[in-house]
Amino acid sequence: MIRTRLSRLSWVHRSLLAGLVLTVVWTAWTVPTDDLRARAVRDSVVFVLLPSLLALTHGRDLGWRLDWRVARNTLLLAAFVCPFYLVGSSLPTIRAYYPMWETNTALAAFLPHALAQFVVAAAAETYYRGLLCVGVRDIGFKSVFISPVVYAFHHLSKPPVELLLSGPADVLFGAVDYRSRSIVPSVVAHGFGLALLDWLVLHPPLLSPELVVGWLSWLPVPL
Repeated sequence: MIRTRLSRLSWVHRSLLAGLVLTVVWTAWTVPTDDLRARAVRDSVVFVLLPSLLALTHGRDLGWRLDWRVARNTLLLAAFVCPFYLVGSSLPTIRAYYPMWETNTALAAFLPHALAQFVVAAAAETYYRGLLCVGVRDIGFKSVFISPVVYAFHHLSKPPVELLLSGPADVLFGAVDYRSRSIVPSVVAHGFGLALLDWLVLHPPLLSPELVVGWLSWLPVPL
């Protein structure tokens, strides 16, 4: 009976159901918090391999495509979010939290760290923007608003200011990917953004933390 009911579901409903199941699997599959490679493996399996198999068996596309419009939107999105990483790297709560995994400024240590972290970011975007946005674009622009709640849930352990901004950031990334019909813009902005943030945090702040806190003191969260 369950198989019969599942066979009657549309692709959109199957995607949403799969998204819920994958969230449960991701949460249940625990990895050491200090092991970036283990995190990259888990996220690649849960957020890339399984959704890709689902899309493949249904003749669907999760948005891994590149053309000139995608390249342009990728550059525009990266340029837009870059100042947020620059300012954020000077906030005390951000500097206390990042890097999430141990590394240092020696290129022999930082480059493998950045690469593994890029894999984590790409996996997350395949799930959020691929399966739950570009992959269900049949329902129109409202597909952009499917993943923010799940995205925020996965950011509960992050600094409060990042949690506050995670919803708007999710909508922005989703909107760009939706218009691009590709998840490449959000993958690049997310992956390279994390590397940039870690690199900045490992160095003295570019801006005075007191100055940045003063600018953002109107936000209702600790900075």
